[in-house]
Amino acid sequence: MKVLALYSVKGGVGKTSSAVNLAHLAALSGFETLLWDLDHQASTTYSLRLQAGGGGARRLLKGKERLDTLIKASDYDKLDVLPARFSFRQADAALVELKDALKRFRQLITPLAEVYDLLVFDCPPGLTLMAESVLRAADAVMVPVVPTPLSLNSLRLLARHMGKSCADGGLAVWPFFSMVDVRRALHKKICVQGASLPYAPLETHIPYASQVEQMSFVREPLTAFAPKSVAGRAYASLWSEVRAKLML
Repeated sequence: MKVLALYSVKGGVGKTSSAVNLAHLAALSGFETLLWDLDHQASTTYSLRLQAGGGGARRLLKGKERLDTLIKASDYDKLDVLPARFSFRQADAALVELKDALKRFRQLITPLAEVYDLLVFDCPPGLTLMAESVLRAADAVMVPVVPTPLSLNSLRLLARHMGKSCADGGLAVWPFFSMVDVRRALHKKICVQGASLPYAPLETHIPYASQVEQMSFVREPLTAFAPKSVAGRAYASLWSEVRAKLML
């Protein structure tokens, strides 16, 4: 099972829409896919017409509740979802109580390898203990970057924080430009200068598009209701890049 995390220190960069669309495209490609919504705001869960849960973060993280009992089927073949749980806003407090906190998510997901080809984490923003544990469990992390100075700075902050562990090849880091508005000179300039980022960016740029915003209204992946739109084709291109890198 390959494990892919969608993560950013900064919120509002297109992380959730990318996680939903990439997971849907993986399922369309024939892979048994699980999308785990770790953000207590539950945007991924809502976008796929599911309900978020309440408590249980401590029980789950301490191994007192089986992960597979929480999995829900989506409306799409081969795509299952672990809905958000509001109690995960307190996940750091629960993890601090565990001696193996940084290994916990790897331990939790190991049994899922018998069922799924790909696990996609939709992580909440911020530098947290839970984020570190999730990234320790991932094969690669995709970081959406809006082509603005603040978003670039958040990527540099992440690079400094992750430091030597990534340099040793323990985790692949794949930034990609998201919410790109080609009408803005600054966006165009930053995208062209992508080589100056701390990690080499993926080639595909996800455009700023109204169709992406419509996901929260129709509660479907963009790649399901508008696959031939400009943004839909961009996500398909992004999935092709990621699939090749993951060797799926």
